Amino acid sequence: MSRSSFALISGCLLFLLAVSSPAQPAPSPHIGSQSGTNQEKPSDVKAPIAPATHNDGGGTMRAPEQVRRIAPPSFTTSPKELEQTADSLRVQKLYADAVDYYRAALPKAGNPDVLYNKMGIAELLMLRLGEAKKSFERAIKANRINAEAYNNLGVVHYEERNYRRAIKFYNKAIELNPDSASFHSNLGSAYFSKKDYERANQEYARALTLDPEVFEHHSPAGISMHATTLEDRARFSYVIAKMYAKSGDTDRCLQYLRKAMEEGFAVAQNFAKDREFDNYRKDNRFVSLLAQKPVPLPN
Repeated sequence: MSRSSFALISGCLLFLLAVSSPAQPAPSPHIGSQSGTNQEKPSDVKAPIAPATHNDGGGTMRAPEQVRRIAPPSFTTSPKELEQTADSLRVQKLYADAVDYYRAALPKAGNPDVLYNKMGIAELLMLRLGEAKKSFERAIKANRINAEAYNNLGVVHYEERNYRRAIKFYNKAIELNPDSASFHSNLGSAYFSKKDYERANQEYARALTLDPEVFEHHSPAGISMHATTLEDRARFSYVIAKMYAKSGDTDRCLQYLRKAMEEGFAVAQNFAKDREFDNYRKDNRFVSLLAQKPVPLPN
């Protein structure tokens, strides 16, 4: 996955946004950014697209209130400088300030689709789904071939649990950029959430082919945003373990098998029959893991 693609990985904010420049159960969607601008640092890109949140005590996750911390943008500043400042503010997680600067740059900018897409990402990271949706729609209206904006609009629908609409926009993003691992991963997560596991597996496999580390770019914590069941998380971990087994990545295969076991999946029973593990059944590392029986996590 390119440094610019934070495909919120769909997995429950399986967070995946794309900027040209960013499943556990279904990895959180990846958000996409726009290229040609300041990029998030690698450490930021690997973070879940999920924004910092707190629990209100009733099980609902809410974004913290955003307090503006810098002076408002000056009307004499050039659009490029405003955009660069906004990019920097977004990296610092000062999303409300970033939105102000992106908005100030729009009237004089020659790349409105890029700015609307970036603004939408900042709004999405504040969990302002309605505002983010409008920004991504404006980005698409300004540029009908902005793949990242279609992907990110799909992320909004995913977060609203409208998986049919999410699938529509993820497919459009893939049509425009078929080589984005993040887009395929997001599409897989939407299918996974619909319990269409066959199609989910196909998209995850394609994502893994394009980027062997695609499932390492985001945190499994994203999935909890939709209160995905432990059973689904366990199934997702096992599916990813099978894919890594098929690709020959033993270490990651072991990692996800352990996750699946901890999450309560019947790994030993399925490991014995799934052909992806044919070459591993006598491997001492796998034999040892299956014999350990990790303590299941609480649901």
